[in-house]
Amino acid sequence: MLAIIGGSGLTQLSSLDISHREVVRTPYGEPSGAVTYGRIGGREVVFLARHGYGHTIPPHLVNYRANMWALAKGAGADHIVSVASVGGIRADLGPGVVVIPNQIIDYTWGRYVTYSNGDDAQVVHIDFTEPYDRALRERLLAAAAGVGVDAVDGAVYATTQGPRLETAAEVNRLERDGADVVGMTGMPEACLARELDVPYAAICVVANWAAGRGDSEHAISFDRIEEVLKESLGKARRIVEGLCGEAA
Repeated sequence: MLAIIGGSGLTQLSSLDISHREVVRTPYGEPSGAVTYGRIGGREVVFLARHGYGHTIPPHLVNYRANMWALAKGAGADHIVSVASVGGIRADLGPGVVVIPNQIIDYTWGRYVTYSNGDDAQVVHIDFTEPYDRALRERLLAAAAGVGVDAVDGAVYATTQGPRLETAAEVNRLERDGADVVGMTGMPEACLARELDVPYAAICVVANWAAGRGDSEHAISFDRIEEVLKESLGKARRIVEGLCGEAA
């Protein structure tokens, strides 16, 4: 069972042959919405819109623990792919580029980042040297190649708090730290998936140049972001379809 988490601009999968939707109750509260069940290319898939199906939940208020538990334990997903929009920092990662990141730097705060939060639960230490599952990343890259999508192999994803975008000075700092793209939802999804022992990887669509870069030197155009996402999220959908076709 493959689970897809849709980010900004991806609140549904047009290629998903929906069978039903289910509200999954979790020990960690309500997930972002009902889990949608269906098939793509003959493969069973579950889908969840990270920000809610009306895009009403900001990144710092997403109930990541409930979302990941609902997919892994409630729906029985054994692989999770996140689709997310990001800002490009590295010179070759401009608007419209699709990248499969391999590393994360976490700048968030105040989020629940573990399932072992006291309350007599045993402390869990996970190896997070490689935050994304290597085998699943390779499958995404192979799926991209198979459907004719040029996906960049590897990038460092800086996860910031949001919901505001970053200042140009903050992006300069991220670049000095080694970040290649910047988004707001990469953590704690990745570490929660690792705690649940479910392979997790991401398809990142660069929606805009990060602050101070390219045509975002003085300001970021939200109209331009919408235009880019309309076209580029189609590439992410094709990769998902390719992944499902590979396993069918």
